[in-house]
Amino acid sequence: MADDVVYHERQRLQFCLLHALNNLFQEKDAFTRTTLNRIADQLVLDDPNKERWAPFSVLFKPHHNAFTGNYDINVLVASLQSKGKAVTWHDRRNAASSIDLDPPDSKLMGIVLNVPVRRYAGLWKGRHWVAIRKIRGVWYNLDSDLSQPYAFDNVDRLREFLDHVLRDGAEVLLVVNDGVD
Repeated sequence: MADDVVYHERQRLQFCLLHALNNLFQEKDAFTRTTLNRIADQLVLDDPNKERWAPFSVLFKPHHNAFTGNYDINVLVASLQSKGKAVTWHDRRNAASSIDLDPPDSKLMGIVLNVPVRRYAGLWKGRHWVAIRKIRGVWYNLDSDLSQPYAFDNVDRLREFLDHVLRDGAEVLLVVNDGVD
């Protein structure tokens, strides 16, 4: 299958959650910076335990960095809920073989990973959002750090990859169509 039929957004600054969501939904503007910023700001307003304002609050907001992005899990969950999706955490004590990658009625929309990363010769440690999605019967790694989508040869290769990232400290989040039993 040609990779040109698979939408793949590349990494800019720390907007990996934005890229992961757009890659997951296979749509250029499924989400925008404005949309994610609005969701992050709404999460602060809805929080009954609001933090006090500090001079750095203009830049370092509770759920994201105003200039570079770097959105947190709360923004991911709220974003997906706004599109009728739900997130299920995979218990990292279990191997990837426990994930049903071909559920009936298309319950599983895709997978979002939050993987630890080291950059700048290991001087900077952080986390990176990655989308994995089955498109036309093929599972793809849609990591925005990749130059192009990576097609897994088969479901066993995907499970091996998931087991590898789990061993390395990744969080595996299953994105499911909400309301589907």
